[in-house]
Amino acid sequence: MNPNLDRLHPYPFEKLAKLKAGVVPPAHLPSISLGIGEPKHPSPAFVKRVLADNLDKLANYPTTKGIPELRQAIATWATRRFELAQGSLDPERHVVPVNGTREAIFSLVQAVVDTRTPATVVSPNPFYQIYEGAAFLAGAEPVYLACDGSNGFVPDFDAVPESVWRDCQILFLCSPGNPSGAVIPREVLTRVIELADTHDFLIASDECYSELYPREGEPTEGLLQTCAAIGRHDFRRCVVFHSLSKRSNLPGLRSGFVAGDAEVLADYVRYRTYHGCAMPIQNQLASIAAWQDEDHVRENRAAYRAKFEAVVPILREVMNVDFPDAGFYLWPETPMDDETFARELSAQQNVHVLPGRYLSRTVDGHNPGENRVRMALVAPLEECVEAARRIVTFIKENR
Repeated sequence: MNPNLDRLHPYPFEKLAKLKAGVVPPAHLPSISLGIGEPKHPSPAFVKRVLADNLDKLANYPTTKGIPELRQAIATWATRRFELAQGSLDPERHVVPVNGTREAIFSLVQAVVDTRTPATVVSPNPFYQIYEGAAFLAGAEPVYLACDGSNGFVPDFDAVPESVWRDCQILFLCSPGNPSGAVIPREVLTRVIELADTHDFLIASDECYSELYPREGEPTEGLLQTCAAIGRHDFRRCVVFHSLSKRSNLPGLRSGFVAGDAEVLADYVRYRTYHGCAMPIQNQLASIAAWQDEDHVRENRAAYRAKFEAVVPILREVMNVDFPDAGFYLWPETPMDDETFARELSAQQNVHVLPGRYLSRTVDGHNPGENRVRMALVAPLEECVEAARRIVTFIKENR
């Protein structure tokens, strides 16, 4: 077996299950889960119709690059959304459809990392666990940049030692951040691009929460948008990941895309041809319908906005909690250690959250996830409000 498999950490939800082993929540309180970031809003009916109407495509092998119509729909959407120069995002060269961001993030690292030289993969801390696991299995070393209240949950890239950049082959960004919801501003993205040019590494920006911003007409900045703003229309050393899972409430469709540097993506497509992960054609056609419609996305944002506006004021009675820049998570501080908070909240109130330390690594004695929990506001509004009230009760009873 690949010895790097032994380097993989248990997934956060494995840790959570172990933490709550033996816990028996009160039977009179219905379970409310805020722990897993799985969208629960209805999937768009028109997307389901397209999928159902094209089940005959099960008889066809899909191609690695997907059908031209899907690549064009993605390029059209991204060009409009991120204010790119017309024609700069070529659907033939700059866009690769993928089976969700998890698969794409993992496989891109395998294709990019060159272990003939010392290789590191740098990521925010806390982080999406696939960044780390992909690094390990590619034979690279992960390096973690702390994101906490002291830096607004955005890494201080200028404080990173030159020795880290020297061996860096991939820098992961996550904006809006998981779990903080922090959005990296244009001036910081511009500085990161300068660092990539100086030290010759690839910037891989995970933007799967980009469409869940709180105020209509004020969308979040994306890496390709920054490229366009500074005249970098070839997107050199930059790739982004996007998904329909959160934007369109379609996590089961497993549909997203990678876009950016054409040279990187040409070799990535070659890797994927052998990897064997082409998107089924009926899923591609359903994806086209989703990328071409914004009405359902606006409805989705409105639903999350209503939950944040209802829940945050309730929690602020007993917790230090802020509205996120974007996304659907809250990242509040806890009045006790985060593991105890999560376990006892389950035991006493049948409300389930994820300890922050499970999303982070301890570096130099500091774990930026400690004494925080991630709350995913994915349940219906009424359940989110009920969960917030139970959390208030729990904290008051355990002071």
